[in-house]
Amino acid sequence: MNTGIIGIGRYLPEKILTNADLEKMVDTSDEWIRTRTGIEERRIANNETNTSDMAFEAAKKAIADAEIDPEDIDLIMVATVTPDHPFPSVACLLQERLGAKKAAAMDISAACAGFMYGMITAKQFIDNGAYKNVLVVGVEKLSKITDWEDRNTAVLFGDAAGAAVLGPVPDGKGILAFELGSDGSGAKHLYQDEKLIMNGREVFKFAVRQMGESSINVIEKAGLSKEDVDFLIPHQANIRIMEAARQRLELPVEKMSKTVNKYGNTSAASIPVSLVEDLEAGRVKENDVVVMVGFGGGLTWGAIIMRWGK
Repeated sequence: MNTGIIGIGRYLPEKILTNADLEKMVDTSDEWIRTRTGIEERRIANNETNTSDMAFEAAKKAIADAEIDPEDIDLIMVATVTPDHPFPSVACLLQERLGAKKAAAMDISAACAGFMYGMITAKQFIDNGAYKNVLVVGVEKLSKITDWEDRNTAVLFGDAAGAAVLGPVPDGKGILAFELGSDGSGAKHLYQDEKLIMNGREVFKFAVRQMGESSINVIEKAGLSKEDVDFLIPHQANIRIMEAARQRLELPVEKMSKTVNKYGNTSAASIPVSLVEDLEAGRVKENDVVVMVGFGGGLTWGAIIMRWGK
């Protein structure tokens, strides 16, 4: 048996914040945002909805999709940089609310690469036989740390949650290879003080290089070639960064996930949120070879190549 995704779900807040709305808040324009980021709108959680609330909604759907009970979960990992509190972890709040009585629980802080870190960590526990079912959630309420007067960052971020249950899948399916990495010398380019602060130019240069490199690396580790890849799900940060990764893999436009236009950059939630959408639309199908790649503050990055199927 191998390790793969056996259930998946997502949650998106109802409120939509459009570029036209932002034009009234900061010195920007719809054209400027679209051409530089590809974003048209994003979702914003209300004041009563916290990170753990969004995580709970996505997790419920993933568990139902996996056709297991909450008590079958052995470990919960929540990737987030916007927890309800410094402690207890969102994972612990989620464990109690789900009724996952047997599960250990912890949060992961790897920013936008957090879901990749969570999936790859889950794979180790399942591969070595310690655990059978691991719930991984990527969730962010970035609206609470966004400086809505900073036009360089206010236009980028949204709130969302995506969740996956990982467990044993038949040989040949599931995660085929992975890569994790970090470069702490770039920490100064993307961090939270009171609000989120980013050196967009430096993060852009790093992301364009690393997304493509990591994607190629996991393809080679799996003993495959670029021609074997059926679909690419990059972290939905910026359409120009995503396009650079797609072109590096020589994939046609229709073979790359694109939700950044509707949801903006949802950090650790972006890859699972996109995966749900692509599965529902039939863009990811049984036995497809899928590359997922993310990057984030730290600086951190992670990539996975998997063959889809339970």
